[in-house]
Amino acid sequence: VSVTCRVLKLSRQPYYRWLAGPVTDADLAAAYRADALFNAHRDDPEFGYRFLADEARGAGHTMSERTAWRLCSDNGWWSAFGKKRGKNGRKPGPPVHEDRCAVTDELGRTRHEFTAQAANELWVGDITEHWTGEGRLYVCAFKDVYSNRIVGYSIDSPMLSRIAVTALNNAVARRGDVTACVVHTDRGSQFRSRKFVHALNHHSMVGSMGRVGAAGDNAAMESFFALLQKNVLNRGPWATRHDLRIAIVTWIERTYHRRRRQAALGRLTPIEYETIMTTPADQAA
Repeated sequence: VSVTCRVLKLSRQPYYRWLAGPVTDADLAAAYRADALFNAHRDDPEFGYRFLADEARGAGHTMSERTAWRLCSDNGWWSAFGKKRGKNGRKPGPPVHEDRCAVTDELGRTRHEFTAQAANELWVGDITEHWTGEGRLYVCAFKDVYSNRIVGYSIDSPMLSRIAVTALNNAVARRGDVTACVVHTDRGSQFRSRKFVHALNHHSMVGSMGRVGAAGDNAAMESFFALLQKNVLNRGPWATRHDLRIAIVTWIERTYHRRRRQAALGRLTPIEYETIMTTPADQAA
């Protein structure tokens, strides 16, 4: 110790004081909080410090928003949309998955085809939002292109990556064998998050993503949300999130699935179409 301190030009007294208590409790707590914030920022780089603080609290590391802001500021963990970027700023990164629904014709023009020959062959998903008297409510849903049935959905107040993961897990629980099913979405941060990609891999599903800012690349899902907007969300003001949640679930399960006939399905409802077109062996499975 004496030789080391002499070479490094350090006195021995500060070394022994550090050795007696190398890390204070406050520093250790700050390190755990910073680690929780970093993990949340890595999963959802678009979130600001308030959302990151919520994620950290969910992981068991409580802190005030001011503390979260200080830790994020000290480490440079800014939201991707929080600061304006100059001409030399980073460009958007590549999509997590390639676009598996794009088709190029003989003239080199690209269009999207949303068709499936069997159930659980192609799903499309997206997220929409609506205001209530208590704030925003978000809906993430996945639709089977084969029958236009909403195979899974999740309704939550914060738009975090878990809303997409919950909707996907809900769909898999309903449908059973979904191996090699293509899941097409836009490039929203929830669908690019590490948690959602892990869920896709866990269920042996294949991801697909459209272009940035191209709503037509996910038109099959946009059409459903347009119906939801017209038939439920815009019917009047909603005082609470609970009231809107009940209205959305009721419309999907009672009206859209079982009463609303679709021309693309031969004037059948999604439930009727799957019942008629699915073989008895598949139904038993």
